[in-house]
Amino acid sequence: MIIREANIEDIPQIQIVRHSVKENILSNPELVTDEDCKEFLTVRGKGWVCEINNIIVGFSIVDLMENNIWALFLNPEFEKQGIGRQLHDIMLDWYFKQTMKNVWLGTSPKTRAETFYRKAGWTEIGTHGDGEIKFEMTFENWTRKKS
Repeated sequence: MIIREANIEDIPQIQIVRHSVKENILSNPELVTDEDCKEFLTVRGKGWVCEINNIIVGFSIVDLMENNIWALFLNPEFEKQGIGRQLHDIMLDWYFKQTMKNVWLGTSPKTRAETFYRKAGWTEIGTHGDGEIKFEMTFENWTRKKS
């Protein structure tokens, strides 16, 4: 297993992972284009992928412009192996080296993702979009969690 920075050549496999999920499914897969992925990886922020046998099985992307976790997804066949947590932690470590601003994300209620973020120390601060839970992580909470 290798976790490394994502690059634009990874986008086709990132899209495969994004469309393989069983929760937080895109209502319209055309809403997240390859160009969107390229912009978030090269202009707005940074991403990471997890490869097993040269196949991307998970990825995370953070958006510095909106202080938002844009994506953290894992192929369902590779869940419960700690991959999501590693991608999450690498992403937040990098984010908080860039800025001390709070970072937020939205996820559907009553999902494994909701449980994951609560266990990772995120704080629910309201709702976002179409009934999603809005979570926030502060620099102070992340630093305390890491020490």
